[in-house]
Amino acid sequence: MHYIWWIVALLLIGGEVIMPGYFMLWIGIAAAAMGIVLFAVPDLGPLFQAVLFAAFTFVSCFAYWKFVRPRLARVPSGNERLNRRGEQLIGQRFTLCDAIINGRGKAKVGDGMWLVNGPDLPVGATVEVTGIDGTTLRVKAVEVG
Repeated sequence: MHYIWWIVALLLIGGEVIMPGYFMLWIGIAAAAMGIVLFAVPDLGPLFQAVLFAAFTFVSCFAYWKFVRPRLARVPSGNERLNRRGEQLIGQRFTLCDAIINGRGKAKVGDGMWLVNGPDLPVGATVEVTGIDGTTLRVKAVEVG
């Protein structure tokens, strides 16, 4: 009879793989614990098995909620701009590699070039990033000296 609990455990844990959410995993662990108990004590009645399974389910879900879930919670990295590279450039200074003419030009950023919007400036002028519009940096002229 204990094999039924093992099958239930496998189905629940397999269901967790298909639909992740940590809920069926812990109920599956409770079913596996019932399989162990029933293997050790094969003469347990169905009512006692149901009550014991409910208790194991409660304990395993509580253990998940109290001890495992906090460890799995995402910790804020402290850098909300990590995946927004353009916003990381705000406040930094760069050199124009293409003059800004009619408000548009290019600045050398790292090993690449970014489109920039700003006042007309010659090649080699230093600019500071003040904002970003899509993939274009808004810049202002900076006096170097």
